[in-house]
Amino acid sequence: MLESDKTACMERLSELRVPNLGKSIYIESYGCAANKADLEIMLAQILDSGYRVSESPEAANIILLNTCGVKKPTEDRMIERLRRLSELNKPLIIAGCLPKINFKSIVSAAPNFSALLDPYSIDKIVLALKSAESGEKGRIFFSDKPPIKVKLPKIRLNSVIEIIPISEGCLGACSFCCVRFARGTLFSYPIDLIVDRLKKAVSEGAKEVWLTSQDNGAYGLDIKTNLAELLKECCGVDGKFFIRVGMMNPNHAIKILPEMISAYKDRRVFKFLHIPVQSGDNIVLQLMRRRYTVEEFKKIVISFREEIPDITIATDVICGFPGESRDAFEQTLKLIEEVEPDITNISKFFPRPNTPASKMKQVDTREVAARSRMMTELASKISLKRNERWLGWEGEILIDEKGSGDSWIGRNYAYKPIVVNSKRDLLGEFVNVRIVEAHVNYLSAKII
Repeated sequence: MLESDKTACMERLSELRVPNLGKSIYIESYGCAANKADLEIMLAQILDSGYRVSESPEAANIILLNTCGVKKPTEDRMIERLRRLSELNKPLIIAGCLPKINFKSIVSAAPNFSALLDPYSIDKIVLALKSAESGEKGRIFFSDKPPIKVKLPKIRLNSVIEIIPISEGCLGACSFCCVRFARGTLFSYPIDLIVDRLKKAVSEGAKEVWLTSQDNGAYGLDIKTNLAELLKECCGVDGKFFIRVGMMNPNHAIKILPEMISAYKDRRVFKFLHIPVQSGDNIVLQLMRRRYTVEEFKKIVISFREEIPDITIATDVICGFPGESRDAFEQTLKLIEEVEPDITNISKFFPRPNTPASKMKQVDTREVAARSRMMTELASKISLKRNERWLGWEGEILIDEKGSGDSWIGRNYAYKPIVVNSKRDLLGEFVNVRIVEAHVNYLSAKII
């Protein structure tokens, strides 16, 4: 488990006064919000079955690793952890995306694993635990379709934040993506069940709700609805809370652009738009099989900013994709300089197993690294510039995370991370602040 998640998990279980009964399980978890939501669902089943969570793998009876495999460096980290954990000679259960992305690497790193679960099989975690307890090896729990995750019990790792998976899978076929092998094709959950989950979370004290999936923009296209309709229904729920809308791809977002902008104007929706562009060159986008153009991406950003000037724009860029010429890369630099996203998530291209891009002619790794450095330098300069616009702002933020020492991290209506200091426990509180410093990745403020 990421250290922050591990700490949150242990503190949350202590807060819930979960009895220390039965065998113990050590958990590490990595990856996106959807993977974290899967962990919360598994955790509820684990505890309900009488297991307790151990603080160390050495002290545990069973080990669970909830993996991510979206990028090569991440997979490398997972494989190294599997090797080290398997050396403890304890029952090892491996969940998350990697079992479907690179089965061979798992077998190589941990040949004596007890069980594998894909993201569609998180409701079978107790079966996997019982199997591991009995000494079975090599059990595989893969399913053809996901359970209705919004109906399953869960334990929030952060009592303030409710993560709601609104769908599983996507409608894309991006030539670089391996996550679709693990998460499959689009499977949207009904609006009424999502709203019921939101109501329950708010009634339990959650104040920030993440709507997450592999592509929020595709939500509902398989059940004759869309993301804008879902947001309108969610915003009809009583209570003081914010909704964070997860990533949506431009080809879906542009089809419901006016409706989305209208939905975003509700006071309950964070003014935060995660819209990945990946490249500023249309030829490269075609090679990526991204199904939109640079011009369409720009139209979405411009349209949102015209109606919601303070909106935070986040985007993603891949440096060194196969077929990306130096000129194409410079077009991406030019686009980022022109659009000025508040946040640019930069990835060096690494080929992933069984993807079309892995069979293309690769850009030299030194050139990929050089392009990544150039993009990072530009993105950091723009992020600081965008954050400096908030200097002197006064307003209300929601404290949703504990920082180091006496610091706390909150979010304003534009989902800007704002750090304040207080010896009081502020988690879940709304506080008024004045922003006094701007940094590349966050803002500093004083409580007023």
